[in-house]
Amino acid sequence: MMTKKVLSLLLAGALTISMGTSVFASTEDQIVAAQAQKQEAQAGLAQAQANISSLESKKQELESYMAELDAQYNELTNTISKLSIEAAQKEDELKKIQLELARAKKKAEEQYDAMKLRIVYMYEKGGSSMLETLLASESLADFLNQANNISAISEYDRNMLKEYEETQKNIQTHEKKAVEESASINTLLAEKNAKQQEVQALAASTGDSINSYISQISASQEEANALMAQVNSADNSIAVLVAQAEAEEAAAQAAAEEAAQAEQEETSSEETGENEDSQSTEEPEYDPETDTTESESSSSSSDVIVEEEAPSEDAGTAEDSGSSDTSDSGSSGQGTYLGNFTLTGYCNCAQCCGTAGNATASGVMPSAGHTVAMAGVPFGTQLLINGTVYTVEDLGTPYGHVDIYFGSHSEALSFGLQSADVYQLN
Repeated sequence: MMTKKVLSLLLAGALTISMGTSVFASTEDQIVAAQAQKQEAQAGLAQAQANISSLESKKQELESYMAELDAQYNELTNTISKLSIEAAQKEDELKKIQLELARAKKKAEEQYDAMKLRIVYMYEKGGSSMLETLLASESLADFLNQANNISAISEYDRNMLKEYEETQKNIQTHEKKAVEESASINTLLAEKNAKQQEVQALAASTGDSINSYISQISASQEEANALMAQVNSADNSIAVLVAQAEAEEAAAQAAAEEAAQAEQEETSSEETGENEDSQSTEEPEYDPETDTTESESSSSSSDVIVEEEAPSEDAGTAEDSGSSDTSDSGSSGQGTYLGNFTLTGYCNCAQCCGTAGNATASGVMPSAGHTVAMAGVPFGTQLLINGTVYTVEDLGTPYGHVDIYFGSHSEALSFGLQSADVYQLN
């Protein structure tokens, strides 16, 4: 009956171990899949952040170009304003010159008409007039004076005509110069207006490009936020799966220990039964004379058997004690064993922390080879990992997942995803 019970226990234990191993392997596969998903999300996040940096750089270049265009536009506006004032002044000046020229022309024409009348009169009445002048003169001196007066009037007419011709010529020259200057100003004004429109069009196009980059940056930022959420979700899933795997491993180990104990009890029971059968087989026929001797012998033999079995139990106890002492010594030397945790790396850059150069959640600046991040334990807790002592100074990962700080992003990426036994020293 005992054999059947033990056999059933052994079968149940083997089945439990087999199922536990299968479930544990399935959990490990899920952990590997979650870690691969996290790495894929981290790669996408790094690419999205690189795209954001590139777009930000291009946007800043366009903003600088836009500032230059604004400066050119303002300068052209000021130049056009000055040219417009100069053009208006030239127009006024040209109107005045044209008015003066018209007056001079009119006066010259009047003088010319008067002079023609006098010339015609002198030529038509020249003979009789001279004779009449001579006869009418009281003396030769009077005649010469009148002749000189006529000659002086003619000379005056010629001089005035020449003067008005020169004045008219100067006015025409001035008019021509004013027209040329006005045309030059108008040409320059037209060029500046065209340049202003060109700069305005460039500014509008650049503004559209900047708005496009802003939209792309916003979309990339949303993508980065979604990927960051995937990374955090993968971290949480990994932590849950790691805890589940540890629980399954512990259950499988307990089942194995129970099966081993049952097997040991079965073996001990069988050995005891064989000893009893052997004693009953070798028992002699009852002899009154030898009864006392055999009883004493049997008693002595029984004592010997007990004495032989006792050291075995003591040895087992001593062995267990030694094993316990060894275990206690290992625990005291390495601290309290927390479990086999997931290890990843991070740095103080914008890709790992969102923004670069910040302090840890505990308020101190992180340092390589010293700082780790993990929730579930107080700040300042010292952890022994792969022979190195780290201090918990930051958050960001759940309990069972240790994020080790590195001095550069490349070192954090090259560290990859690992696992190790973790001990708590304090």
